[in-house]
Amino acid sequence: MRIDPDWQALSVEAARLIQVPLSELTASGPDRAREFSLRVGPLYASFARQRYDTAARKVLLDLARNAGVADAFRALFDGEKVNVSEARPALHTALRSDLGQGEAAKAARREVVPTQSLMLAMAGELRDSDVTDVINVGIGGSDLGPRLAVDALRDFSDGRLRIHFLNNADASAVQHLLRGLDPAHTAVVLVSKSFGTQETLLNGAILKDWLGSDDRLYAVTANVAKAAAFGVAGERVLPMWDWVGGRYSLWSAVGFVVALAIGGENFKHMLAGAAAMDAHVLSTPLESNLAVWHALSVIWNRNGLGFDTHAVMPYDERLALLPAYLQQLVMESLGKSVRPDGTPAPVATVPMLWGGTGTSSQHSFFQALHQGTDTVPSDFVGVVRPAHPYAESHTALLANLLAQGEALANGADDADAQKRYPGNRPSTLFLLDELTPESFGALIAMYEHSVYAQSVIWGINAFDQWGVELGKRIASQLLPALDGVDQSAITDPVTQALLAEIHARRKIS
Repeated sequence: MRIDPDWQALSVEAARLIQVPLSELTASGPDRAREFSLRVGPLYASFARQRYDTAARKVLLDLARNAGVADAFRALFDGEKVNVSEARPALHTALRSDLGQGEAAKAARREVVPTQSLMLAMAGELRDSDVTDVINVGIGGSDLGPRLAVDALRDFSDGRLRIHFLNNADASAVQHLLRGLDPAHTAVVLVSKSFGTQETLLNGAILKDWLGSDDRLYAVTANVAKAAAFGVAGERVLPMWDWVGGRYSLWSAVGFVVALAIGGENFKHMLAGAAAMDAHVLSTPLESNLAVWHALSVIWNRNGLGFDTHAVMPYDERLALLPAYLQQLVMESLGKSVRPDGTPAPVATVPMLWGGTGTSSQHSFFQALHQGTDTVPSDFVGVVRPAHPYAESHTALLANLLAQGEALANGADDADAQKRYPGNRPSTLFLLDELTPESFGALIAMYEHSVYAQSVIWGINAFDQWGVELGKRIASQLLPALDGVDQSAITDPVTQALLAEIHARRKIS
């Protein structure tokens, strides 16, 4: 396969810098910390501890420029069919801003505005009712985004409603949840674009029977007819659209429970924070574009230095679910090995993403980050001003946040090899002034745009996810076999043996 000259140039720069320690790069000049940082509204980012210098960064920017990243952003916002395998746009930006100039974007915006008004009105009515608990039933983007937002923005909740989440076919969760709830004071929101998601419908059927009434059953879906057939009244159905992917849908009616938790005005502030990041990404040159800079740092570590994992460590318990949310956003979007024309991607794509919160993670997997054989590039996320009055605790938290980045970068020598820290392990640091709906919206939108920029540079489609379908098809074939009805379709010998074991153990019970 012919390697593009831009990728060759990246390899040359990586070879030049591969033996240069981070401590030398950060000490190369008094202005590096300033020159390798950006502020966008309430979000500050430092890339000073990434293992590239100004010359390598120029090559990275050339890579983005020649891949057409700026034009790709314009195409995304304007509603061009950037999801080429499904021949449709990806207009999540239209859910929060009117920056799109194309007719598709304008048409989407005309649908979005009244739907958001309806959603907020429904949220207000539900908050004024005698309902005390709301169960959000969804999986993937119909669960991870709302769950993260409700948890992250809990300080903006008045506690009027308790929000619960069900996201798995394992009925243990619903059984344990229902023990503490009163069906007469509980509402259920079923979230599924197709209204055919197995996990959502299984839990929905259990909850519908438990409620004993359909008047507290709501749906967020693109398939109103299926929701109606399930028993959800039309006036309690909020629409979705096929031009919004699940992992980008937090800003839509999928965020209904977020509005229930934090109120309509705070939900609007979350949208405004994301819209501000949209405006920055769309109008800012590549060299000072925060999402592009983050994307290029990931690409440098993945393709230049050859690191195949990426960790995200929020130093704020309210963001504990951020790594799980980003696992779907990043790995479902970028987990592709072929381009839209079916040809192989010319370079490695998505790193495996994982993480956990500090400081608790320091007492678990940080040992491997510091002294393990693999280098794991990391994103640290901190909050400068807490939402609590315990200054001593927050000072200790920030001290640990800063210390970990420094220790990973610089390491420490010791006569005892077991106590030696190799250092030279890169990280990016994000600091939010405060964790508010605005700053939260900006942070999530930044990651969305970084993912898109990476996909453009790698030449892959960030908006389909065909890889999740095969397991679903096999599972559907296995259902009758597990019910003991028909096993003729099962040809895999290991699966056959496992089915036999399951059936044998079921008989014992």
